[in-house]
Amino acid sequence: MTHPLPPVEQQLYRLYVSSASPVSSRAVVNARRFFERHLPGQHRLHVLDIATHVASARDDQIIASPTLIRMSPLPRRRFIGDMSDTARLRESLGLVAPGEE
Repeated sequence: MTHPLPPVEQQLYRLYVSSASPVSSRAVVNARRFFERHLPGQHRLHVLDIATHVASARDDQIIASPTLIRMSPLPRRRFIGDMSDTARLRESLGLVAPGEE
């Protein structure tokens, strides 16, 4: 049985990528597709190149790229990879209701 998640106003995400990486390019496309499908109108996605945003990457403790961080609502959650495994991505970001598979 699927339990609906409570409505959310806006969730803020940062996707750290390496502009030279094909995996990062896939991650951007996959993340945009994922959010339009699962959180239409309820998200903001900021894509940051780690080479350009070194201080932000250091502050957010980025150790691999691509890395997606849910900045809000708290607690922060992160996902590393090309965002192609949407079931794992939903679970990692806390977008799965209790008991939902």
